[in-house]
Amino acid sequence: MAQKIKKGDTVVVLAGKDKGRSGEVTKVIPKDDKVVVSGVNVHARHRKPSQLNPQGGIERKEAPLHISNVAIADPKDGSPTRVRFEERDGKKVRVAAKSGELING
Repeated sequence: MAQKIKKGDTVVVLAGKDKGRSGEVTKVIPKDDKVVVSGVNVHARHRKPSQLNPQGGIERKEAPLHISNVAIADPKDGSPTRVRFEERDGKKVRVAAKSGELING
């Protein structure tokens, strides 16, 4: 089955602490139905100094979000939209359900 959300897509967060924020998908984990979005769901971890990291400090890292909590941003106005598949010029393409615009990728 073709994926509706792919790496490089711009998505809008629908639920959670970062609701309403948008960012680019940096990683898709289809096995767990999760995505990692740049700049969203950032978790901080306090690290003790070690030989590898002699300074220590706070390590910030994006944590995965469930795929149901994000929606593709409409290419026309940036609002969240669903995705449908159409056949154009003999190719299966992703189309924004709200505006009918073609989604790159």
